[in-house]
Amino acid sequence: MPVFPLGAHPDDHGTRFAVASTSAEAVEVCLVDGPESSSGTSDRELTERRVELTEHTFGVWHGHIPGVRAGQRYGFRVHGPYRPFQGLRANPHKILVDPYARQVEGVVTDVVAARGWYGDPMSGTPSTVDSLGSVPLSVVTGNGERARPPRPDVPWSDTVISEIHVKGWTRNHPEVPEAHRGTYLGLAHPAVIAHLQRTGITAVELLPVQASAAEPPLLERGASNYWGYATLAFLAPHPGYAAVPGNEAAEFRYLVDTLHAAGIEVILDVVPNHTCEGGVGGTTLSYRGLDAPAYYSLGGSGHDADITGTGNTLDAGSPTVIRLICDSLRHWVRTYGVDGFRIDLASVLGRPHSGPFSAESAMLTAIAQDPTLSACKLIAEPWDATGEGYRVGGFGVAWSEWNGRYRDAVRDFWRGHGGVGELASRLTGSSDIYAASGRRPWASVNFVTAHDGFTLRDLVSYEHKHNEGNGEQNRDGTDDNRSQNHGAEGETADAGIRAARRATARAMMATLLLSIGTPMITGGDERWRTQGGNNNAYCRDDGTSWVDWTATDETAAMEAFTAKVTALRRESPVLHRDQFYVDGEVLWWDPSGRPMNDGDWHDGGRRTLVVLLADYWLLLLHSGDEPVDCVLPGDHGFEPVLDSAAEDGEPVDPAPLEAGATVVLPPRSVRLLRSR
Repeated sequence: MPVFPLGAHPDDHGTRFAVASTSAEAVEVCLVDGPESSSGTSDRELTERRVELTEHTFGVWHGHIPGVRAGQRYGFRVHGPYRPFQGLRANPHKILVDPYARQVEGVVTDVVAARGWYGDPMSGTPSTVDSLGSVPLSVVTGNGERARPPRPDVPWSDTVISEIHVKGWTRNHPEVPEAHRGTYLGLAHPAVIAHLQRTGITAVELLPVQASAAEPPLLERGASNYWGYATLAFLAPHPGYAAVPGNEAAEFRYLVDTLHAAGIEVILDVVPNHTCEGGVGGTTLSYRGLDAPAYYSLGGSGHDADITGTGNTLDAGSPTVIRLICDSLRHWVRTYGVDGFRIDLASVLGRPHSGPFSAESAMLTAIAQDPTLSACKLIAEPWDATGEGYRVGGFGVAWSEWNGRYRDAVRDFWRGHGGVGELASRLTGSSDIYAASGRRPWASVNFVTAHDGFTLRDLVSYEHKHNEGNGEQNRDGTDDNRSQNHGAEGETADAGIRAARRATARAMMATLLLSIGTPMITGGDERWRTQGGNNNAYCRDDGTSWVDWTATDETAAMEAFTAKVTALRRESPVLHRDQFYVDGEVLWWDPSGRPMNDGDWHDGGRRTLVVLLADYWLLLLHSGDEPVDCVLPGDHGFEPVLDSAAEDGEPVDPAPLEAGATVVLPPRSVRLLRSR
């Protein structure tokens, strides 16, 4: 009898179940009925029918159960060895989510019941507390694959990304119906899509929408993982974002189709490097109870090898994991029509068994050569929680990458640190990082802020993180913020400081959108969003993280400025080119009007950079605290088109300027001029 595909697949007569576990001695499918909500319900209120899977082929337990239809809740119970020092933790008292579940229901309501051990995770005994009623369950669904409408297929070189959280983006949106706020349907609302189009966004990169669950430390203090970087089921849409419980698949499909109709692509942030179960002292919700050695990278004495900073690491060298991740990514493309993926901590995927990094690892190769996945946009976050894992520029030709060197260079320049050499390389596409591997400039996903860190407003308002509300004594979050507060820490009524902050923020936004490469804006930065100095709001499902859609002069001005710069980028092939510049196409000038020399490039105090791009665009950047005179270079005149010193970006004087004319660059400003 067939053992593939894995998961639960209904037919005309029942449902075929298949789950991988090489260490199990017996596996039961548990068919659960009872109250509508399965978690937070006493197991005495639920009825459970157990059916043993007696067929065992190639490490897969499988079988067909007659009469089981779509909508049936189920889980697995695994019988086998309990030897924690070998990583083996079979415990039939724990009902387990199917790794291939296409729908899950419920949340963890009792962390004690969710643990598979008693006394001590390594030397104690198996827990005899039954977890049914305290943990999520899988739900049988139909296949879901169907013919998809055409995708926007936006070229990489035309792409402008906005990183968005499904819930936080519309939780406070006044034009979205209250019942849809914070949901897939809310994000599909016409007012939301109009905003994305108005600000020039061609792709939304959604923070994780795969079904997630809070990690053990958060469960213990009654908090949640708001960001969702704690995957429970890799093929299931997160149920918490559904306007109608249980309707998440249809609503997510509607979201994708609606965005596509508006010409906007959908990129999913996925987390194939760890799960929500935490380390050995964590929970047993699925993978740990099924076959921990097949799913997790284990260190000595059965402990998890942790190169993710989350307590566990999925083993990128395990065939079981490689298959799960590739199957799940294909599922999101074929079933929902998504356009690409941003891989969280992607360096982990290049480190089989948590060993040395290789861009030719089995996992990365499997994704890159897959006929379905290779046609998608693939973005690597090229680092993990170790120093060895920092691999910016180290991925293969199929991959674009979050460019952390771009972020650091832009932040340093605009806070007056370092020289201009590093910034010059980042402005022009980072050819020093990507050209040698045969990649194009768009392989560099340029960003100044991301979900992980300060917002743009906080980047110019705080010099220190303020994460006290996270419940970790402000120990969480990075201390390497490269930020500035312009004279006061946090919010202030000082008009001069506020104006200086907005000016610096506009200069950084302009730098980002006028750089060669693929720009990524953190959703809400164009609305001047603050998190009150919190640079790690992963557990803050409240106003700290939700976008404030209140209209103010400041939010309107930043939104208009962003829209103006994205329009300039979109309208000029030079500003979104898909080839690196060659000799003579980029000329660098001193503000005095002479070409830059070697000494200029090594001048750590230089705060002004002037560059002529393809003899067409003249870009002037000045991060100093005082104005500077700048002589326009070249032998022809220029027309001013952008001035970041103005709130709306419009040049104060649009009159043409002759070559050799002197202009005054205000503090912390960007100007863009077009050749006449």
